[in-house]
Amino acid sequence: MATLGAMWIKICGITSADAVAAAAAAHVDAIGFVFAPSPRQVTPDQAARFAALAPAGILRVAVAQHPLQTAVDGICRNFEPDCFQTDAEDLRDLKIPAHILVLPVVRSGRKAPSPLPKRMVFEGPKSGVGAVADWSRAAELSRRTELILAGGLSADNVAAAIEAVRPFGVDVSSGVETAPGIKDPDKIHEFVRAARGAALRMEQAS
Repeated sequence: MATLGAMWIKICGITSADAVAAAAAAHVDAIGFVFAPSPRQVTPDQAARFAALAPAGILRVAVAQHPLQTAVDGICRNFEPDCFQTDAEDLRDLKIPAHILVLPVVRSGRKAPSPLPKRMVFEGPKSGVGAVADWSRAAELSRRTELILAGGLSADNVAAAIEAVRPFGVDVSSGVETAPGIKDPDKIHEFVRAARGAALRMEQAS
């Protein structure tokens, strides 16, 4: 597991070159492109164009929910993501190319897979609407795997979330926007500072 001072951070729902630039300037670890119905939905070709603007070292994540295999094939062929993220139950029936990392999503109120994946996203009941995940359940799972906490996070509550859950990483989308799908560079930087600052304080106190 990563140390808390090295908190892993993903900015999800990227829809513009400006959002890529802001995420890169904030030195995040990953950027996510949404292919499920959403104000943040992009096409594989759009995702590929935006992802090409990101510097090397930033993980490019395809984010889906209950996709058909034909959609997965098109995303992997035209976007060529580093990682494919979708609900854990989806992965039983999907074929993801072996060279692409898989990031399962487990949602509040749903049973986690057994055995737990090495790394997973723990999310609220619905993505992209600011619904806060169950931090108590997340904290329990975080002791057993590399858990990336998502759902309703912002600069205002990410420090409290990190203290409560002690996750491997955090994932934000609506919490760094001025409107659905419109990322705010200042909010991205504020979120990253708050997350890494909280993680570092906890590490120093331990």
